[in-house]
Amino acid sequence: MLTSKVEGKAVPLLRKGQSTTTYKRQQKILGVLFSLPALALMFTFLVLPVILAFIYSLMNYNMLNPSAKTFTGLDNYIRLFQDPIFFTALKNTLYFTAIVVPLQCAVALILAILVNKKVKVASVGRVFFFSPVVTSMVVVAILWTFLYNVNNGLINSALNMFGIPNQPFLLSPDQAMNSIIFMSVWQAAGFQMMIFLAGLKDVPDTLYEAADIDGANAWQKFRNVTLPSIQHVTGFVLIITTIQAFRLFIQPYVMTNGGPSDSTKTLVFMLYENGFQFRDVGYSSAIAVVFFLVVIITSLILKKVLKQ
Repeated sequence: MLTSKVEGKAVPLLRKGQSTTTYKRQQKILGVLFSLPALALMFTFLVLPVILAFIYSLMNYNMLNPSAKTFTGLDNYIRLFQDPIFFTALKNTLYFTAIVVPLQCAVALILAILVNKKVKVASVGRVFFFSPVVTSMVVVAILWTFLYNVNNGLINSALNMFGIPNQPFLLSPDQAMNSIIFMSVWQAAGFQMMIFLAGLKDVPDTLYEAADIDGANAWQKFRNVTLPSIQHVTGFVLIITTIQAFRLFIQPYVMTNGGPSDSTKTLVFMLYENGFQFRDVGYSSAIAVVFFLVVIITSLILKKVLKQ
């Protein structure tokens, strides 16, 4: 008979005459019933949209005339891979991800180490560095648009003090994406900082004490103690930061509208543009499917690299 201890007493879990097989079956059914609400939500908001996106990507489907949708096979995908704007958006997305992920993670780790110090101002630093994260990205993007203003922006005013002429920033195809990258690192590094900080709190002090006894300097302790101890946290941060970077949309939408000359147009921006501005659901669904595959493949590659 299966029993459980409650307040030191053995309490039977099986009813009289109930077999172990019947009990286990009832527990499985109960577990499934408790899981159904979560599974239903996951299917509705995660699985079903992916299935519908794939179905619509095989159709000529205009949002303004939904009753006239027709099956076109792979025409949307052929059109997509013949569209030069798609490759521009893909290049911009990959460039943003390749720059912002290591830069943002490095800044976040440095900030986490700084606020992990056992000093009174550390808690103030955590609030200061984390506050941009809880601020709406739209608000942050509008604020930085004013800061980047060519004529009256605060950043150009500061550069003028050092004899540097006004920079076009968001108006230049060469500077627009880099300007968005700088703003994105400033805004989101606090989120990764808190995750790194949680990992640093779990590093035993005895490891640093042993390193001090061995005469290790600050760099040696960071390289041989800190980094190995938070390697799993680092892997997690890299993966979620990569996924977030691929989803770049609000910053170019608010700050540059994808310009100038499509220099800040990303895959998500292109998806939005075709789906909600041009009402071409079939073509935007094809973009969504390709985007989904790019993110999944990149995440799997990154996960495999981090394991090695």
